[in-house]
Parts: sequence; structure tokens; C-alpha cells
Amino acid sequence: MVDLVGVGLNATDTVIPLATHPEQGSKVEYRTKTVLPGGQVASTVVACQTWGMRTRYVGKLGRDDAADLHRREFARAGVDAQLITVEEGSSPQSIILVNPAGERTVLCQRDERLVLKPEELDRQWIVNARALHVDGFDTAAATLAAGWAREAGIPVIADLDELYPGVEGLLEKIDYLIVSRDFPCRLMKETTLEAALPKMQQRYGNRLAAATLGEEGVLAWDGRQLHHSAAYDVPVVDTTGAGDIFHAGFIYGLLQGWPLARQLDFACAAAALNCMASGARGGIRPRMQIEELMATCPRHASPHFQPAMK
Repeated sequence: MVDLVGVGLNATDTVIPLATHPEQGSKVEYRTKTVLPGGQVASTVVACQTWGMRTRYVGKLGRDDAADLHRREFARAGVDAQLITVEEGSSPQSIILVNPAGERTVLCQRDERLVLKPEELDRQWIVNARALHVDGFDTAAATLAAGWAREAGIPVIADLDELYPGVEGLLEKIDYLIVSRDFPCRLMKETTLEAALPKMQQRYGNRLAAATLGEEGVLAWDGRQLHHSAAYDVPVVDTTGAGDIFHAGFIYGLLQGWPLARQLDFACAAAALNCMASGARGGIRPRMQIEELMATCPRHASPHFQPAMK
């Protein structure tokens, strides 16, 4: 039995800081590159394990140096890693270009042989947990896992940024749907989040529909009203993994039974600290440091959102 099981992406990130972002047809010199573990669900799981939760990760790797890196990191963190190995496959790789403001551009390489298939899942991995986290990339497998969790009364959290084929069947099984900024408007064909989030929550029956907004924090709809939590104003080194660690903070607060406002604030603070270091997991900090940031750090100005009430 674990607190959190995650089913979804891992990636090995090659992080390259740049003095200027390359323009089309240009040449840009870089001085350093760092190879680090990442991936949406994998990073969320490792963060929760770091904060004292018992976690399990389910995913696929090739037989290569990248796979060895992930195996070492899961073992070091204490994560129960249920890894399916594709002997001739190449583990997911990302090249991440980071500009001086910390904003990143991600180039992904994924081997189709490493798509997680529903028949490769074990139901016991999923139902012996207090919460399930998915990213939807392996849509069919995520949908099956979410269905098992729903049947067992286990809350399902999702981190989505793409409209994957078949994703609507998954959305119907998500309790806490926390997505990228433009996902709700693209999905619901609306022009504002204030309109798109309530429609998304109502259509798919989620307990909560939310969008992460970078420096503008997070906007969430709970079925009755909008909630906004402003981002913390910190010196940004690299925004890679900010959303992954936000989800980790949200899940941690959810399983602590905290009120929604505290969950969102804690998640924003955890994400902010991660942005102060390089890599998807470089700034995962202990809970005490997150709490200290919440108590002492100024926040970015809150954007104006039109109030929506049911």
C-alpha cells in the first residue's frame, strides 16, 4: 500500500542554458549541458516521496544509459518503481533550452515501442494506493488505470497539456483536473479561462478543474466558484518541471486533508522553489522550506479574472 501511484511519462533531460534564444538560421554557442532525470509523472512522484509520502511509479524504459539513470534515481529516492523494460527500445529523451529569464523550450524524442499498453498494467499497482496521478500521454493505459481507481474509490489527479486522441474518455474519470494554461480554451472552444474551466468541469464531472498560469499562479473552479492563487516572486533559474512539482504539492495537500486554498498556495510555493534551480527536480525542497517561502516571500501581482459563481 502506498500513498500515491503515478502512471505516465519519464524522460532524461539534457538541460542547456543559453545566453540568447536561437533565431531561425542562426548559430548559438553554449557553454554547459547537464543530463538530469525528468518526466511529468516521474518527477511528481519523486517530489512526493521526498516529502515523506510512500509512492509507486509505473512506466516503461529502454535498455540504455537513460534507463540506468532513472533506476538509480528511483532507488535513491525510495520509490517503488514498477518498470517495464523494452530491450531494443530507447528511453524518452528531451533537450531543454533555457533562456536567461529561465523560460524553457523542450525538444522531445519518444520511441513508439515505449508506449505503455493497458495489458501491461497490474490492477494491484493501482488500487493499493490512496491516490492516482496520470499525465494522459499513454491515453489508453491511463484511462484503464483511472477506471480501476474510480471503482476502488481512489481520487485521480491529472496533469494534461495536450489533446491526445481519446483523451475525453480519460477526462470523465478524473477527479482533480489540473492542466496547462491553454488546454481548457482549446478543449471547450472558449476564449477565456473563466468560461472554459466551469464548462470543462461540468462536462466531465470533475471535482476540480484548474489551469496553471506560470507567473500568474493558478486558477481553479470547484463547481461553485473560481479560486486564484498568485505565484511567488522568486529569482527564476529554470522553469523546467514547475508544473510537475505544482502537481506534487497539490497531491501532498490533498492527502493531508488541507482546504483548497492551502493546497493551491503550497503547490505554488513548491513550484516556485523548483524554479530557483536547474532541471525538473533540481529545486525540490523540504516541506519546512516551502512553508517558510509561503510565510515570507512576496507574490506576483494577481491578474484580473471575471468572477464566476454557480
